[in-house]
Amino acid sequence: MIIDVLLEYAYIAIAALIAIVLHELAHGLVSYMLGDPTPKRQGRLSLNPLKHLDPIGTLCLVFFHVGWAKPVMVNPEYYKHRRLGMALVALAGPLMNFILAIVSTILMGLVYKISYANNLNVVIENIIYILFNFFQALAIINLGLGLFNLLPIPPLDGSKILGSFLKGNVYEQYMKYQRYGFLILTGILLLSMLAGGGMSFITRAVSWLFNLMWRLVCLMFGLV
Repeated sequence: MIIDVLLEYAYIAIAALIAIVLHELAHGLVSYMLGDPTPKRQGRLSLNPLKHLDPIGTLCLVFFHVGWAKPVMVNPEYYKHRRLGMALVALAGPLMNFILAIVSTILMGLVYKISYANNLNVVIENIIYILFNFFQALAIINLGLGLFNLLPIPPLDGSKILGSFLKGNVYEQYMKYQRYGFLILTGILLLSMLAGGGMSFITRAVSWLFNLMWRLVCLMFGLV
């Protein structure tokens, strides 16, 4: 039914907003905690989605479960240990997404457990249905955003984490590829979709990881 389709896109859109905003907020907060006032000055320590959303990246996240936001500008000169600081700031975003994915999957299990109760009226059953599907979308979107951003391809977070371990000319040469990052990512995703029957390797990884998390949550709540 059309209502079910609209509900599905509503789940995904809201989940994408939450995933993106908290991902970028985590970057800004960690940089601020390390002594950098730049994110605060630019208004990036905010839950306002308009401060963080990139239109194309958000649409890609909604439809393909991989995407990006406006990058948080930071100044590593404020960090006591520059490379370590950059790695921690870069890691903060994906780590936030993985935490959200875990919490969402646990909430799925809790809602599913409640659905076993007797004498639930139609209104409660519908609320449980909506919550279960929303938490599922939230978990999947966060896994996709977290895994995608860990790819070591500039300018994604994974490249900054890897870059913190590179030294001298190696790091400089590596970061020169940042200008080609979007083309490289697009090529890799398209090739993986062609090889995977329409599913990218990120989608496959998200599916495998989500199924594993759901099985563990089912065991935790005695749902198997």
